[in-house]
Amino acid sequence: MVYIRQRITIVNIRKPAEANVNQELQWFGSSLGLFNIRDKDKSCFRVFIELLKSAKAHQTLTSDNLAERLDLSRGTIIHHINRLMESGIVIHERNTYILRVDSLKSLIDEVEKDMRRACDDLKEVAKEIDSRLGL
Repeated sequence: MVYIRQRITIVNIRKPAEANVNQELQWFGSSLGLFNIRDKDKSCFRVFIELLKSAKAHQTLTSDNLAERLDLSRGTIIHHINRLMESGIVIHERNTYILRVDSLKSLIDEVEKDMRRACDDLKEVAKEIDSRLGL
């Protein structure tokens, strides 16, 4: 049996009071559990934004491309890319990375499908365990 690990995190955070794209993008990513308070220089946010731009242009990026564009170390880029891949929103194609979809709405649609599949699997296993335990 092959296990695919994907960590889906939803954090219920109050939306920004004013319409400000930067704050809304920060809220969006934080609500998906992508950014945390330890990321003082907002490097994960910056990686996410760069990947969003490249997805819109239908281009993939290497870790070196991202490091150069964002003036971050390749190690920092790889760390954040791995977290974004673990969440299921970034995919690795050959030697490059790209967001799984090319819009934020589509991204949420895909995350929702992933969560439904995970819940369906949990329900199925729970039903089997309940049956074996006589519950």
